[in-house]
Amino acid sequence: MQVFVTGASGWIGSAVVPELIKAGHRVTGLARSDASAATVAAAGAEVLRGDLGDLDALRAGASAADAVIHLAFVHDFTAFDASIRTDARAAEALGEALEGSGKPLVVAHGTPAAPGRAATEHDRSAPGSLGAGREENAAAVLALAARGVRPSVVRLPRTVHGDGDHGFIAQLVAVARAKGLSGYVGDGSQRWPAVHVRDAARLFRLAAEQAPSGSMLHAVGDEGVPTRSIAEVIGRHLDLPTAPAPAEDFGFLGAILAVDQPASSALTRDLLAWHPIGPGLLEDLEAGHYFR
Repeated sequence: MQVFVTGASGWIGSAVVPELIKAGHRVTGLARSDASAATVAAAGAEVLRGDLGDLDALRAGASAADAVIHLAFVHDFTAFDASIRTDARAAEALGEALEGSGKPLVVAHGTPAAPGRAATEHDRSAPGSLGAGREENAAAVLALAARGVRPSVVRLPRTVHGDGDHGFIAQLVAVARAKGLSGYVGDGSQRWPAVHVRDAARLFRLAAEQAPSGSMLHAVGDEGVPTRSIAEVIGRHLDLPTAPAPAEDFGFLGAILAVDQPASSALTRDLLAWHPIGPGLLEDLEAGHYFR
């Protein structure tokens, strides 16, 4: 297939592109800058210049493709509502280009929290929660099935880890260094789901290749790692004490750290025979690359 990938030069896209090429697919990656274009080209993909606000470029990329994987998102938590609106317009443009074709459109989303248990593929983000806006976008994508598109949503856990990750775990390491303490909120029993980036990339490929129309999928390797366990590994590697810390010490991450949010991928594993093989989060932390 010819696969159009938005966010092709990003953390997850940089794993998805080689995963697709290794499987024999041809890839065109959206690139908003010279640096992004160079990264996409170096990975072996063709380059289409544009960004999420360039709806004509999105339609052109999708129209020329046999499948679309939409990974790009503006992760600006100071203007999150605007990011959600930008994402909604981008997904709608991609859907318009694929309408009536039966071609797959795979979009990225996040796993929800389900109080007292692991969230499944059937759960949805609670109204008013941080993920509620993106939930509406995901529902709009799945509704494209009625317009002749084969949509699916791959929900990602809080941490997609691996060598080169600059996300939440890297930020926790930075906070620990700055504070001289590897902290956790509350008693640290709150659980974070996680997945290795290569396992996530493989699920995106499988979704494009074979996911049934309307599928909600979970790219979850670790169902839930206690945040205290994460802090303990960070503290040991940095030779810092581990102890509870106020949520405000972590900035916007404090509110996320305070919530117990495990997630299951049992239904996804059965549906697509997807089985994570990469290291778990704590094993990856122990490898040391987060502390270089």
